[in-house]
Amino acid sequence: MSGVGRRTPLAVALMAALALMAAVAVEVLLGVPQPASASGDPNAVRPDDRRLAYEGHWGRTAEAATTVNSGSRLRFRFTGDSVHALFDVASITVPAQIYESVDGGPKRLHAVDRSDLEITADGRGPHSLEISVKDVFSRANRWTPPLQTGVVLTGLRLDDGGHLLHQPARSARKLAFYGDSITQGVMALCEANTSDCADGTEAYPTLVADALRASLTQVGFGRQGVIQTGNGGVPAAPDAYGWNHAGSRAESDRRADVIVVNQGTNDAAYGSDEFRGAYRVYLDQLRAAAPHARILALRPFNGAHADDITAVVGELADPRIEFVDTTDWLSSAAGDFNGTVHPSTHGHRKVADRLIALLEKGL
Repeated sequence: MSGVGRRTPLAVALMAALALMAAVAVEVLLGVPQPASASGDPNAVRPDDRRLAYEGHWGRTAEAATTVNSGSRLRFRFTGDSVHALFDVASITVPAQIYESVDGGPKRLHAVDRSDLEITADGRGPHSLEISVKDVFSRANRWTPPLQTGVVLTGLRLDDGGHLLHQPARSARKLAFYGDSITQGVMALCEANTSDCADGTEAYPTLVADALRASLTQVGFGRQGVIQTGNGGVPAAPDAYGWNHAGSRAESDRRADVIVVNQGTNDAAYGSDEFRGAYRVYLDQLRAAAPHARILALRPFNGAHADDITAVVGELADPRIEFVDTTDWLSSAAGDFNGTVHPSTHGHRKVADRLIALLEKGL
């Protein structure tokens, strides 16, 4: 049998090495900045490096990228057998939970309870890595620094000879979801109000954004309403809007295509007049921040203040603000809840399917 066209193991290895060198060379030729740090460590990458693609609310400086929101994500590409994600956990008493997935492989769960998390890959790459925040516990301080919970990324450390590569933008379409513990994914997996039972990546905002291949901002705070303050020191929605956490301004929603609001469940104790005034202030904030966005005001799944939300949307008479009637979307008899108000993963899937159908025509 002729050996023409066959590749020996050495030839395959050489071709892989050449491909890797070519990928790095392209980054240099395109002028993409190479890893740098204040310490001068050539393997260190600062958290504000432009090749790191963040989604959601992250407060970013040269020292740290901080998020207190389940569902926030980070993607990047690198070469090497592994990469170390570095965290500041000095003030953390209730570690956040994250998933990491290399090259689209299975999600691996970690508690952010250490300053150095090694993430391994198969071969020298190039590789892609996604880190997604499963849960930031809602009942610990996650608003006023020093934070007791949250993800505080201080940078990356690459293998010797490893490189960080340019990360193409995932999508030009931008979706933002604002709400309470339901939006956060609390109790999505089971009936206890713990991080183990919560999963923001299984909640409907992530499911909708992934189905529509859109960039995602997912902000949910347990117990929060438009009047009711949230757990963990979080203010009511109008006062929290525009902030990652206390002292850290959030990125503007000006370029958002769609904003989905699910508030009111935790405001049941307040009267209609008080609620309507606060809800209108909140929608006015969203419209001022995102003049061209389509805003969907959801009826809370338990029906709280449904008539008030309908009335406020009608009074605003903004053709780009819509009341979305969620009546009969979920059913306790169908296993759509864990507990009384929190959707199960099955329930989140049903909500996501409804929203996907509603949004597909407008994106």
